[in-house]
Amino acid sequence: MRISLRIPLLLFAFAFVVRLILAIAYPDPAYPDSYYYVDVGRSLATGHGFSVDFIWVFAEVGGKIPAVPVLPIPSNAHWLPLASIIQAGFTTVFGSSPLMTAMPMVIIGSLTAPLVWLIARDAGLRTSVGIGAGLLAAAPGAGAAFMSQPENFGILQPLVAATIFLVARGLKGDARAYALAGLLVGLASLARNDGIFLGLTTALIFFYDRIRSIRSHGLIAPKIPFRSAVICFGLYLLVMAPWWARQFAVFGSISPTASSGDALWIRTMQEWNSLTAQPSIAKFLDQGIAQIVQVRVLGLVAAIANFSVIIGSIVLVPFMVMGAWRHRHTTDFQPWFVHAIVVFLAAAIIYPVHVPGGAFIHSAIGLSGHAYILALEGVLAAVGWMAARRPRWDAGRAGSIFVTAVVVFVLALVPVYALGVQRTWDESRQPRIAVAAALDRLGVGMDERILSIDAAGIKYWTGRGGIVTPDDPLDTIEAVARAYHPRWLIVERDDAAAVLGPLLQGTMVRPTWIGPPSFAVPGAHGSLPDLALYPICTVSGDDRCSEPVLATP
Repeated sequence: MRISLRIPLLLFAFAFVVRLILAIAYPDPAYPDSYYYVDVGRSLATGHGFSVDFIWVFAEVGGKIPAVPVLPIPSNAHWLPLASIIQAGFTTVFGSSPLMTAMPMVIIGSLTAPLVWLIARDAGLRTSVGIGAGLLAAAPGAGAAFMSQPENFGILQPLVAATIFLVARGLKGDARAYALAGLLVGLASLARNDGIFLGLTTALIFFYDRIRSIRSHGLIAPKIPFRSAVICFGLYLLVMAPWWARQFAVFGSISPTASSGDALWIRTMQEWNSLTAQPSIAKFLDQGIAQIVQVRVLGLVAAIANFSVIIGSIVLVPFMVMGAWRHRHTTDFQPWFVHAIVVFLAAAIIYPVHVPGGAFIHSAIGLSGHAYILALEGVLAAVGWMAARRPRWDAGRAGSIFVTAVVVFVLALVPVYALGVQRTWDESRQPRIAVAAALDRLGVGMDERILSIDAAGIKYWTGRGGIVTPDDPLDTIEAVARAYHPRWLIVERDDAAAVLGPLLQGTMVRPTWIGPPSFAVPGAHGSLPDLALYPICTVSGDDRCSEPVLATP
């Protein structure tokens, strides 16, 4: 038994060390999703429940300024809670430092490496393929930097791979494995909205199994018993029902932003962060069939590009294609093929507008485990083709050498990708650290609200709640300010509502409710400031908008 456990334990250790190093190098959340999960996790850990004292997008409060604009608000009208729940439990025990926030994702995600080895072993593939694919899954190319982020990547990578593995086992006659898949689908769906696509894949495999049996006229018996499908669905409901009950009780819908149309019917990303757009199916159809098709084609292209870069590191893509062709009829991979088709079509049809912004990366990470096995199988296929034309070659030995070379080459790219990604994140992080210190020097109270493009991120860095600046005309932003009475406005050079860009550039006539800058982070070589802080005066007697209040950097 010690010998049989050695490989999976070493793979787990490798994955853990790689992800821990990445987490130490950049322990903080880096973008709105992960900021949000951390903020909710901290709220849970401190006994405030599912609530946040900021609005990161107005879709969370019905897509308009509420009749009674208040903070805090119930959280998770759009994003799902599993990452926050896991973080809350972990940080309650070990503390809420950034590293401890990321640690549960490091541990959970590291399970993927031995899991991928097990999948390859169960499929009867070479040991070198299983080990190599496990190593690649431990540090998935350009996606490796995301694996230590305190959000869903570390959760979805093993959950999706394990679900597909169990469904494939079901197709081979393991009824209990198929039933258990429902539990994992539920967890994936509790982690992210597109977990439902994993459930669709699981259901499609059941129907495929039945149809195959019917078309054989009884020569092929169904591999997945009906009772297994019932148990599978029951376990899914067991996981999701409590959360649906909470959503319905709080928001009147189990999926508020989908049922309202705010997430489904947007035509551009600007509409996602707009109060005046008011997405609807009628407006969606008004854009015309040509525009609808064009956006979906571009969404599919973006999804393929994301997968090719993030997972395939480009160089693995042709080998993945060869491996997929080699195993196109292999039962162990049929559920993966179905799931790949489902998630790519979903990206193209359901949420193509979100794909260029990175929404598909989560689905790509879920596909990675089996994809790496297929890539190394493709390497063996290519070596076999060459060996057949070179009599002196030992095909087996040559295959192992080439598999090792490919794995080493791709892993060598990981630090290059990771450093580049983390450098970009840090360029956004440093100005926020600076403005947090400036707010403290100015004596700004922790209860003073801030208007910004990333309210979740500003909450994380400054500890102060606030409201997103909608991507709308200035009078709409002013209406938000007068509704919620934020005391400060933060404008960032690389991410700001379009109408506020000229404010940072100094080419805009400043409205009377926005004061002169109180603090700015200078840009490099005399360019525009990276970030500027302005007072907002919407309450009678607030005279800060007439005279500058400067904070020394």
